[in-house]
Amino acid sequence: VAATPASVQALCKEGYNVLVESGAGLLSDFDDAAYEAAGATIAKSAEIAFDCDIVMKVRPPTLDEISLMPAGSTLIGIVGSRLPGSEPLVERLMAQKINVVAVDNLPRQLSRAQTHDTLSSMANLAGYRAVIEGSVALPRFMAGQFTAAGKVEPAKVLVIGAGVAGLAAIQAAHNLGAIVRAFDVRSSVREQIESVGAEFLTVNIQEEGEGKGGYAKEMSKEFLEAEMALFKKQCGECDIVITTALIPGKPAPKLIKQYMVDIMKRGSVIVDLAAASGGNCEATVPGEKFVTKNGVTILGTDMVQSAAAQASELFSNNVSKFLLSMGEKGRFHLSEADEAVRGCWLIREGERLPEPEAPRPPPPTPKEMELEIEKVVVDPRKVAFRKALSESLMYTAGVSGLLSLSSMGSGISTLATTLSLSCLVGAQVVKGVSAALHSPLMSVTNAISGLTVVGGLLLTGGGYFPKTAPQMLASLAVLVSMVNVGGGFVMTGRMLGMFRRKTDLPSYSYLLALPGAILLALTLRGGSSLTPLIYLVSSLLCIQSIGALSSQKTAPAGNTLGMLGVAGGLAGTICSVHVPQATLVQMLATMALGGGLGVGIARRAEVTDLPQLVAAFHSLVGVAAAATAIASALSAHGSGLLYSISTYL
Repeated sequence: VAATPASVQALCKEGYNVLVESGAGLLSDFDDAAYEAAGATIAKSAEIAFDCDIVMKVRPPTLDEISLMPAGSTLIGIVGSRLPGSEPLVERLMAQKINVVAVDNLPRQLSRAQTHDTLSSMANLAGYRAVIEGSVALPRFMAGQFTAAGKVEPAKVLVIGAGVAGLAAIQAAHNLGAIVRAFDVRSSVREQIESVGAEFLTVNIQEEGEGKGGYAKEMSKEFLEAEMALFKKQCGECDIVITTALIPGKPAPKLIKQYMVDIMKRGSVIVDLAAASGGNCEATVPGEKFVTKNGVTILGTDMVQSAAAQASELFSNNVSKFLLSMGEKGRFHLSEADEAVRGCWLIREGERLPEPEAPRPPPPTPKEMELEIEKVVVDPRKVAFRKALSESLMYTAGVSGLLSLSSMGSGISTLATTLSLSCLVGAQVVKGVSAALHSPLMSVTNAISGLTVVGGLLLTGGGYFPKTAPQMLASLAVLVSMVNVGGGFVMTGRMLGMFRRKTDLPSYSYLLALPGAILLALTLRGGSSLTPLIYLVSSLLCIQSIGALSSQKTAPAGNTLGMLGVAGGLAGTICSVHVPQATLVQMLATMALGGGLGVGIARRAEVTDLPQLVAAFHSLVGVAAAATAIASALSAHGSGLLYSISTYL
């Protein structure tokens, strides 16, 4: 169903009057009473329900439903306009003189569109349910077993296509203990496949299959022949085969031929997620469960419908948030300037809008290509000279710029040295981090950036509680910085745990507690005299922490090294300030409170919410920096041009 009680409540809160057709949510376990409690009005008939300014729908409307919609109204839902045979439906929608926003045409490459992407939400659920339904149909264990009756080998699962659905299927099958193999024509997904626990299968022909919008493109005849040979071999070995391959605007490619089905073991299962588009398997019966003569079960049923309540929650969240993003707050407006809306806007009051993509220029004629080749004569010596000249000018500008900073005062030299070296070292270290670990990298660097707590500690005062405005701001900076530190390292650990496989060796990162204990002990013993060296050691540990995230094997140790580096920096700061005991208690209590809050929030967050939580925590660093700058300015801790600029920034 296109709206759940939760999404209805969100729409009503923004001022929308929501009508829900009676019984619309029953198959998704939402009764009319739940909608009424959320603020909706129950429409007793389809005529009343479709007589609205905006109609949200899951499936394409029928011709009878279209006739009920008034001219000038807006339909938001899945239309399937890019699928073969959709023209009669589109023409009928145009004849009704309505606006049509086809959410299945959403430009998926837009970062802000991910919140509204119904296809990804449904594909994720379909991939998960494909493994669940396939394991139910499989007459054996998924995971291996060691019992008194003997050893049971784990099931073998082949996933074809590593889009959203394929990756979800791989992860679900891996979590159930199966041996997972996966194939995709796009080599760029290899690392993603391996990171979620599957073996990436390849063919001997080198050809790239990356198409538009993250989909695959059609491949050459030679590649397809090698692909068929691979699939035939895998079908003879695997217990479950899950296919997810789709090509936009065309019927699903036939990847599992009848002769491959014939050689599969009795009791094996094929789950065809492309059944609605014709199916990837020649033996698939769309919408049905079918058992072949040799005992192979082929599931062509809708996997999303097997979890209707969950599908409704995801779909309604996508569509309602998309609706609320159209126009200013409290005002619905379709704007062609909005890339997400324009990509989905199929029909404007009866007029078919063209595809928003710019048309490709026509290929050059052979004569034009010859002329172009004749014109472009590249002298390698000139190219080498220009490259060397640009590098020389770049270094000249860098040297001149750094040396000119001396006019801003003597203190600028140390700051410029620290900034330049940190930028250079940081860039070199981050380059080595694999793409699959970018999210944990963001999380651990975010936690390390929580060292803004140092500025707050240096300005803390007032005894057990802050008394002046600058002291209150300093205490706030310490609190929110520690929320970021505590939560950041916990989130990093949880993210890294998602990539771990049962076969991976233990990281033994707890052994790093030994150098950590020595660092803290020497800090407490040496006091302020050791502070510069403590800061140096802490900096090196933080740099090494980021570098360790270059591979999954060393990433857990990297998270621990980051904790040690931050702990050393905090301990060095506390030992160097020489504050009264009451102020010291305030410092430690505020740090403990902030760190505890961060850890608690990070532990309770859903795994799917961790990337957004990292971004939210990162904003706390800005809050802490701003609070510290204002507190420093109010306390008149410095003067001069450099101090004023840094405080303002």
